[in-house]
Amino acid sequence: MDELYMMATISDRNQARRFLAFYKEHGVTVTLITFGKGTAASEVLDSFGLEAAKKAILFAFVTGTEWKEIKSGLQKQIKIDIPGSGIAFIIPLSSIGGKKQLEFLTEGREFKKGEESTLKETKYELLVVIANQGYTDMIMDAAREANAPGGTVIHAKGTGTEKAEKFLGVSIATEKEMIFMVARKEGKNAIMKAIMEKAGIHSEARSVVFSLPVTETAGMRLIEEA
Repeated sequence: MDELYMMATISDRNQARRFLAFYKEHGVTVTLITFGKGTAASEVLDSFGLEAAKKAILFAFVTGTEWKEIKSGLQKQIKIDIPGSGIAFIIPLSSIGGKKQLEFLTEGREFKKGEESTLKETKYELLVVIANQGYTDMIMDAAREANAPGGTVIHAKGTGTEKAEKFLGVSIATEKEMIFMVARKEGKNAIMKAIMEKAGIHSEARSVVFSLPVTETAGMRLIEEA
């Protein structure tokens, strides 16, 4: 019995090929790759040896057993704990649409899903902010006031805007930005509250924010030790 996870990797774009080759070596195919940009404040960039660079975001699906091997490889081969190398984290899948979908996600790799279980206490959470395009600075200024780390921005296009407008009672633009931030669980509520108060639905940003549990991470050693 094993568990299946969505694994997300965020790195500078010029490092994407390196991660792709590493995952291929471990028998895992990246299902989706998209691009974004970093949002970290200059003092954070200086502290962690980072640059305000364009980012690559890779999504793949791994089992719990595979993750243990991958995490070890990321630390030993990719040296992901060195500042600027990138981060990787996993989010558990609670259910899967059917056998064919499971075979697609696992690419036919041997996998037998265990019983669904209550999620254990997690140290980190992934905050996802969906907002109108052009308001990243407003959102990140609010988040940083609550000691949020830097984030990664992805451009997107919204759908179903008519229903959203009816439900939320506000006009919704189709051009969107998604901001991903991995934050410590104990600081999550303060960050979310700051965003909703200063860049929420009532503002021009029209931000919607939610969080997902991150069960394990690689490449965040400096944050853990802070």
